[in-house]
Amino acid sequence: MAIRKIEIMDTTLRDGEQTSGVSFSVSEKLTIAKLLLKELKVDRLEIASARVSEGELESVKKITSWASEHGFLDRIEVLTFVDGGKSIEWMKEAGAKVQNLLTKGSLNHLTHQLKKTPKQHFADIKANIELASKNNIKTNIYLEDWSNGMRNSKPYVFEYLDFLMGEQVARILLPDTLGVLTHTETAFFIREVRERYPNLHIDFHGHNDYDLGVANVMEAVKAGVNGLHLTINGMGERAGNAPMASVIAVIKDFLKDVEVSVNETALNKVSKLVETFSGFRIPVNKPVVGANVFTQTAGIHADGDNKNNLYFNDLIPERFGRKRKYALGKTSGKANIQKNLQDLGLSLNDEDLKKVTKRIIELGDKKEIVSQEDLPYIISDVLDSESIEKRIVVENYVLGHAKGMKPSTTLQLKVEGVQYEAHAQGDGQFDAFMNALRKLYKTHSKQDLPDLIDYAVRIPPGSHSDALCETIITWTREKKEFITRGLDSDQTVSAIKATEKMLNII
Repeated sequence: MAIRKIEIMDTTLRDGEQTSGVSFSVSEKLTIAKLLLKELKVDRLEIASARVSEGELESVKKITSWASEHGFLDRIEVLTFVDGGKSIEWMKEAGAKVQNLLTKGSLNHLTHQLKKTPKQHFADIKANIELASKNNIKTNIYLEDWSNGMRNSKPYVFEYLDFLMGEQVARILLPDTLGVLTHTETAFFIREVRERYPNLHIDFHGHNDYDLGVANVMEAVKAGVNGLHLTINGMGERAGNAPMASVIAVIKDFLKDVEVSVNETALNKVSKLVETFSGFRIPVNKPVVGANVFTQTAGIHADGDNKNNLYFNDLIPERFGRKRKYALGKTSGKANIQKNLQDLGLSLNDEDLKKVTKRIIELGDKKEIVSQEDLPYIISDVLDSESIEKRIVVENYVLGHAKGMKPSTTLQLKVEGVQYEAHAQGDGQFDAFMNALRKLYKTHSKQDLPDLIDYAVRIPPGSHSDALCETIITWTREKKEFITRGLDSDQTVSAIKATEKMLNII
């Protein structure tokens, strides 16, 4: 079976930058361009539109200067226009050597936007191509709205392509400009063009308005295209362009008679950098690069993975520079927790594992997200709590804080089965709680509480969730210091839990 090479052109810096609200700086464009060519190893880059702004000109100059020094200049492309040579002059100043000339691929666009005949349009294009050639600039041709052209004015499309066969054009770029094609139409239209022009270099440029971008790309490849236009994270106008990561995974796993040069292990790193620079957030469930796509949540899945990778598929996270994770929450089973413990180098006996599992499920029921970094804190809290005999229980409390009024607490305390209640105010909610507790303690034990000499709150280092915070309180009594810890998603509640431990210790 002969293997066919498919060129990958990344257009994140041109078409992707048309994402609403996105604008890359000069240094960001240069950084992304370097990564795309050197690490992701795409074949070509479309980096800008001619004549857009001074900032765009500056960014293209920076990229072409770097590309020239490193042998990449012929792989840098710029979108240009049929504008009497103005775009060519802009390219000369920018140092670019390949133009992607935007022309009309449907009779509807030609008639109503340019208000010209095909003959007039072709003459303008011919003049542009000849001018580019005189200035040592190669030409690729976009047939804007080609998809609707094939649907509604196919004779015009073929008349245009017949004309281009006699011109100095390197590639024909066929865009589904409005993202309207179905996968069956894509296959049929590309095959028609390929059969009529067997030696023509054809690129397909898909948009994702119906969420069919990847399906259309797949059919375009099967129908015989030579190149694809993709963007990192599927950035682009409206619903975006066909996404790089998904397309590369599909090609490598399902189209065995084609190959691409893209280094898939760099996909995640590049995606995250583009996310940071653009502010365009990656949906957590986005295939290949989303935060959740290699995370098993259900305990049965973790158990199956332990027993023979029963819930694995060909999308192994290590292919993309990532690692499989096992979520901690209300659907977690012991297997999920054991997987996370293994990563941390920890182990628990069956009894302790059940206790920790119960606590994680309780947190999950409160809709809290528990991270792997939280796990050692949960273990410490659960096992520490189990080691203390609970003769005193903070049964109930109401914490109140209203504008213009001092915080207050109503506290119910159960001491060896007998319930007591007190109310107090304070400078803060925890101070009010402690004042109520002092009342009860002084009344019923005839003793003073230990002095609180240090109070610290922290979240687990590396944790990116707001599920847990740990309050660490240092107490002193009879010149002896001791520490108690409380763990909860609420800072005041975690402090109350630490205080309850103190009551049982003394």
